[in-house]
Amino acid sequence: MPEAAAAPLLPSQVAAGAAAPSSAMRARRRRRGWRRPRGLLLWGALVAFFFVMNWWMFSRLQDPAAPPRFRLRRHPPRAAAAAANASLSTLEEVGGAGKGKRPHQVMLTRLLALAAHALAEAETRPEPKDLWKEPINATMWRSCSDKRVWETSEGANGYIMISANGGINQQRVAICNAVTISRLLNATLVIPKFLYSNVWLDKSQFGDIYQEDYFINYLKSDVRIVKELPVELQSLDLEAIGSLVNDTDVMKEAKPSLYVKKILPILLKNRVVHFVGFGNRLSFDPIPFELQRLRCRCNFHALRFIHKIQETGALLVERLHGHRPHPSPLEDNLLGHFARKSVSKGNKNDASKYLAVHLRFEIDMVAYSMCYFGGGKEEEEELEMYRQIHFPALTEIKKTTKLPSAAFLRSEGKCPLAPEEAVLMLAAIGFKHNTNIYIAGAEIYGGRHRMAAISRLYPALVSKETLLSPSELEQFRNFSSQLAALDFIACAAADAFAMTDPGSQFSSLVQGYRMYYGGGDLPTVAFANFLINPLCFGFGFLGTLLSPV
Repeated sequence: MPEAAAAPLLPSQVAAGAAAPSSAMRARRRRRGWRRPRGLLLWGALVAFFFVMNWWMFSRLQDPAAPPRFRLRRHPPRAAAAAANASLSTLEEVGGAGKGKRPHQVMLTRLLALAAHALAEAETRPEPKDLWKEPINATMWRSCSDKRVWETSEGANGYIMISANGGINQQRVAICNAVTISRLLNATLVIPKFLYSNVWLDKSQFGDIYQEDYFINYLKSDVRIVKELPVELQSLDLEAIGSLVNDTDVMKEAKPSLYVKKILPILLKNRVVHFVGFGNRLSFDPIPFELQRLRCRCNFHALRFIHKIQETGALLVERLHGHRPHPSPLEDNLLGHFARKSVSKGNKNDASKYLAVHLRFEIDMVAYSMCYFGGGKEEEEELEMYRQIHFPALTEIKKTTKLPSAAFLRSEGKCPLAPEEAVLMLAAIGFKHNTNIYIAGAEIYGGRHRMAAISRLYPALVSKETLLSPSELEQFRNFSSQLAALDFIACAAADAFAMTDPGSQFSSLVQGYRMYYGGGDLPTVAFANFLINPLCFGFGFLGTLLSPV
């Protein structure tokens, strides 16, 4: 019986023994099941927090009137205390700009703190090896525009006159195009005239900037050039006989075939054609190789500044570079015999490097861009008034066409870089606090308050106005084109050149000179104007926004 009694208990015991492990296993499974969603929720929360913080930081940077709640938590090392201290006074000065008679509330002021932070960190790291070098093997290229393979042009088909508009850079492009078109049409070129601009306010003519005789003699094998029309043609009413050609008659970047088809018949009939407002009216591609070479020959060889510009430019380069044993080919071209004179005395071992920056932030650029730069209603009214006076066509277009908003233009990177944005780029790319910087350009819109950021974070900042004495500058006053020529020399001869507006003709011409004469030793950097993500800056990815040229 005991065996019989025990027999029915075994299944219950077995069942009870089986139930206990099953319950524990279910409990463990439930715990593991809770862990999975909680882990996923944790990761999701971290990702959401990342994006929320990213959005919040970016919104603080975009708000020019936001209170200074955002502060960098990482403290710079003691070796970089000067850069950090400079940033504090810079932010205070920029923030107080609105208290004056002409408030200019600076947009993106939070970027100044980031720039100061980048400078502080840069002081503890070695300078990037390629900072002062061309990023591509430019030594593979050789200049060849001084070579000729054609016969001399007699210019027998008539005379071409041009009246170029714009500043010195637009004028230079017009001159080189006029030389090329004269050769194409076998015409004689009359020394170009420059139209007076209500923006540049400069009455300078060709002979006030360039050496006329050198220009004529250097190109005599390519194009026949004279200083005036023959007497018998000077009295002609060019408009009445149909020899006056303006911008509406010739499209921008027109092909050579258009000139042969449309302009040559007028030239053969009337013996003279006058291009008024002649700007960028000849294509770069397609164009016969020898004509392109002629255009380069004009730009890089035939156009030499007059002696007073060369002499003062030599002073600038000497005070920027110090004394060097031999002038470079570029300096020899720009400064002539004054280059040799400027380096022939003094200590030849005190040469120094400098970075030239073209800040294209004058009021005409700011107004034409249709962008907003944080100056409030006063800025908007001031720029609109400027447009009505100097850009009436743009004002009329606004009345009939819906133009992109200022916010959209900025989001698309179509606004010129303000000085406080440029200083962020300089800090990001690796230029140290003590870098010697030459600032080129006319009067910056916003004055000293706009320049507070870059001048405090980079104290070794100079311009032609600070390097030259009032007496040395006196002969150039009220001649903006001649002053621009001095900037051209200083930028072209710099050890590195940075341009904040790659579309600027000044920057393009300087870049071309540096590539042509630099032999790979004169790097140029173009700053791309995009919306800048502050977290990207913090992780060192801002370099991807910089486009080395």
